[in-house]
Amino acid sequence: MAASAPSELAFVPFVSVENMMRLIHRIGIEEMLKGIAGYIEDDFRRWESFDKTPRIASHSAVGVIELMPTSDGEIYGFKYVNGHPKNTKSGLQTVTAFGLLADVDTGYPVLLSEMTLLTALRTAATSALVARYLAPEGADTMAMIGNGAQSEFQALAMRALCGVSRLRLYDIDRKATDKLIGNLSGLGFDLTACSSPQEAIEGAQIITTCTADKQYATILTDNMVGAGVHINAIGGDCPGKTELHSDILKRATVFVEYPPQTRVEGEIQQMPEDFPVTEMWQVITGAAQGRRDARQITLFDGVGFATEDFSALRFVRDKLAATGLCQQLDLVADPDDPRDLFGMLQRAALSEGAA
Repeated sequence: MAASAPSELAFVPFVSVENMMRLIHRIGIEEMLKGIAGYIEDDFRRWESFDKTPRIASHSAVGVIELMPTSDGEIYGFKYVNGHPKNTKSGLQTVTAFGLLADVDTGYPVLLSEMTLLTALRTAATSALVARYLAPEGADTMAMIGNGAQSEFQALAMRALCGVSRLRLYDIDRKATDKLIGNLSGLGFDLTACSSPQEAIEGAQIITTCTADKQYATILTDNMVGAGVHINAIGGDCPGKTELHSDILKRATVFVEYPPQTRVEGEIQQMPEDFPVTEMWQVITGAAQGRRDARQITLFDGVGFATEDFSALRFVRDKLAATGLCQQLDLVADPDDPRDLFGMLQRAALSEGAA
């Protein structure tokens, strides 16, 4: 008997890098950032419905490879992601990623997607969503310290969600700053290249640190940070990697995604286990207070959490029907008789021989 063609159940929508870029341009990058932020906000509002676990990390001397799983009881999702700071010296990306959604009732995958671009979008969308709740009123100037692959996304998200229009830029590598200025020129930002972190934060109401070195570092010292600013610290995302002096944490009100993960990976890994933090889902639902007054220093210790990837994948899944920007990947073995997987294999051999 000849092998039958795969059924519809065998195929899973796959969003390639090419189609992700098309989707971003079809929607518009700032609209997509706002859309993803909306999905993240919705999922933070139902935080308690999610399975939550710190990401599963395999560390080496040069980087880390991680799996980030979660489920809301109806859909399961995970992301594979790496972080290898040395890669740029070889012309490679520091971060690469892909992700999957699956139906909990059957276990069948329903979406497979690139997530290198999508992670950049969801990281920026999360930062800007948090800043919308925590940044001082009327903030329009951001210091961007670390001008690598994430920086343009952060700038566009902060404008789309928070109204930031002035950027003060610093990177230890001036070529990175020049790259950022070149990419954002003509897009309506007021751009200033700075020669030090201290110069960059002058006049900024929002300070974003996004550096890549996998080591304890002090990008900001306590004397550099004045009252009333919002710090968006997103570079420290693994054990042994920080960007802020611990004295800043002692002065600030610290907000996190998921404390069991952030206490291992974030800026607060420098602090005692009982160091007080506020979870962002509590602020978004109104269960906890965000910014209290104009002089308060708020600090988002952002390390990235699986629910944010889940939200971004849900957003992409919901947009595919209208755009068709995916390929159907023959990913799931689907024999006519679910108990006869071997028979399907054998019929394929007969069909191959006949050909």
